[in-house]
Amino acid sequence: MDYIWEGIRQAFFIILRLDKEFAWIVFVSIRVAFTSTLLATLVGCPLGVMLARKRFRGRQALLTIVNTLMSLPTVVVGLMLYSVLSRRGPLGSLGLLYTLTAMILGQFILVLPIVIGLVASAIRGLDERVNRTALSLGASSWQAFFALLREARHGLLAAVIAGFGRVFAEVGISMMLGGNIRGYTRNITTTIALETSKGEFALGIALGLVLLTVAFGVNLLLASFQKRIRRVGI
Repeated sequence: MDYIWEGIRQAFFIILRLDKEFAWIVFVSIRVAFTSTLLATLVGCPLGVMLARKRFRGRQALLTIVNTLMSLPTVVVGLMLYSVLSRRGPLGSLGLLYTLTAMILGQFILVLPIVIGLVASAIRGLDERVNRTALSLGASSWQAFFALLREARHGLLAAVIAGFGRVFAEVGISMMLGGNIRGYTRNITTTIALETSKGEFALGIALGLVLLTVAFGVNLLLASFQKRIRRVGI
């Protein structure tokens, strides 16, 4: 048990003195997760609204596929992109493998179905009269669209927060596409895995505390928005 308490003591020391390597690792995790979630939000929100509002052939099958992909294993995404971005792959000449760009792309693919599915669910829960009322008052189709988004804002924010929480804590994509390169692509989850395998617990515990803190904050925000969604009946 002594090594555990010693690891915890050293972990708090690393956090308090804001160790340079520790700070960089946290920065990489936040940067990659934030960028991938932002891109997924920009692409996923319109697609989620379209799936919720438009009627077309195969719509239900597409919704089923999106809902299935919401639980897509991270190692599967990593494997698919690795085969495409590796030197022998069709995009190998771009040299994206083991870069932050590859990690962002992988996490974007992981979080996109989550955003689409949750946004579609939030929009489908709205009163049909919202869109018709906006149009009857002279709003353009774009103005009616943004009015719809405003009504579903709590559901949209919940989708974004859930997506961020999913990618911030993933490890498979980061390890396979980032390569866990020190000072470049190494992030919180890959560092924890590496330090544990080496039997060095201090940095891993420090990063684990950050991960738990962020996860707790994300869940608090998500619970808050879900409570508001239930209150307004979305």
